[in-house]
Amino acid sequence: MTTPDVTVVVAVYNTMPYLTECLQSLVGQSIGLDRLQVIAVDDGSTDDSGPELDRFAEKYPGTFTVLHQENSGGPAAPSNRALELATGRYVYFIGSDDYLGDEALERMVACADERGSDVVVGKMVGTNGRYVHQKLYTDDNPDISLYDSALPYTLANTKLFRRALVEKHKLRFPEDMPVGSDQPFTIEACFRAGKISVIGDYTCYYAVKRGDASNITYRADHLARLRCVAKIMAHTADLIEAGPKRDAVFKRHFEWELSKLLQKDFPALDADTKRQVCSGIAVLLDAYYTDELRDITGVVRRVRFGLAWRGAVDALSEALTSEAERGAPPFLLEGGRAFAVYPGFRDDAVGLPDRFYEVLGEGVSGRLAKSTRLESAEWEQQGADLSLSLALRTGVVGDTSSAVVALAQKAMPASADKPGARRLPGNATRPEVVGDLVRETTADGTGTRLTARIPLRPVDAKRGLRVYVDVAGSTYEIPVRADELPMPLARRWGRPVPYRVAANVNPKGRLVITTAPLWETKTGVFRRLRRKLSRLKRKVIR
Repeated sequence: MTTPDVTVVVAVYNTMPYLTECLQSLVGQSIGLDRLQVIAVDDGSTDDSGPELDRFAEKYPGTFTVLHQENSGGPAAPSNRALELATGRYVYFIGSDDYLGDEALERMVACADERGSDVVVGKMVGTNGRYVHQKLYTDDNPDISLYDSALPYTLANTKLFRRALVEKHKLRFPEDMPVGSDQPFTIEACFRAGKISVIGDYTCYYAVKRGDASNITYRADHLARLRCVAKIMAHTADLIEAGPKRDAVFKRHFEWELSKLLQKDFPALDADTKRQVCSGIAVLLDAYYTDELRDITGVVRRVRFGLAWRGAVDALSEALTSEAERGAPPFLLEGGRAFAVYPGFRDDAVGLPDRFYEVLGEGVSGRLAKSTRLESAEWEQQGADLSLSLALRTGVVGDTSSAVVALAQKAMPASADKPGARRLPGNATRPEVVGDLVRETTADGTGTRLTARIPLRPVDAKRGLRVYVDVAGSTYEIPVRADELPMPLARRWGRPVPYRVAANVNPKGRLVITTAPLWETKTGVFRRLRRKLSRLKRKVIR
């Protein structure tokens, strides 16, 4: 019998009707059935998955091998059983609710043969709202490393592995892990691989989020996930010695697996579970959370880790609840440094060092934008002079001497649309600031109120209201949101040429001040009126 090029392993448990599309994508592979072996293990399914597997085995007897067993509680045991029967030069794992692109296996096998790769990662995308990290797939890469690429964020076993490597190192899936059992296998395979290649120009794998979100990853509880990530990290630590390489892999586990245990659902857990989660995370922080990892972790995650580490369950719950209900806390500006004032900050009972609360090189555009909003705006006229008198608040406290308000001529770049603010490059200059400005801490101590009077000049211009503030060594430009705040009525002013000034809220909710010669605004109105009348006339004629 000819040795197949690739054995595809399918661990199955109650995945109908998705299973049919998965299996159909395998028999439709361009590599051809003569080069393919499929081993599917039914792990005690109670739906129609078993009969569907048998139907394909009967239809494709030379390709499909189907095994049935009692439920084991996860995909590890059925995957291991399939590996014992695999005969292909390569082995590939697919989730039984996912499916492949038509040329996936042919392309990955060709890549491995041409490049001598032990592991090939084919581009993977999510469907039906399934999130899949995409950074690894920006282009083809014949040789990547586990330590200086986005591979640690793509540790599922949905890859092509050289079976000789798997058998040489006796790689198998730990059967005591209900979730994440593919990570120890994948990490060790990549650790031992001579070469790892990426196919980024063709979508090989489509990861499906089921309509009922019943994928096993979405069902596991906090303590089960905590135990599993502890096993993953212990296995990795046995392979990779402490240092930058281990940190490069563990960065993912702190940012993803452990961070997900400390999100908005944490406060609703019972007291004992919250205590166990915090103590379990504290053990992992003590073992693996180096100073280097701490300092590259964003302040939001870092504070949550710190409060868990100190066992400050109440402060952690308060931090999560208050941020979900009221948004991010203010930034305390102090001596050129910035601190996020979450619960527990400088609280002797918590005892968490300031470093956990400090903004360390990360961008905070989004949080500044959300906390900056207009409170009032009105025209103020003295003789022939007209000013915009306004009050707004922004989420910084402490040394706010750098905070200024200005009307900026230049439009915000497209890159600022999503966060609503931007961190200026080091050589950028602020616009000229003219007018009076008073800064005072808000009554609740969670921000600074800025009151300003900005003189208006009779120019033909459309300008946005901006706040500029220095945070942790960076200057931020923040468009001021007006939301549904009523705006002052348009006004005429100026001699000898009369001008019109108007305050409007643009579609993004930002305040824009428009000044133009009155004759031009009237001409524009008449022009628009003529266009409307012309369109109306054409409709009547038709």
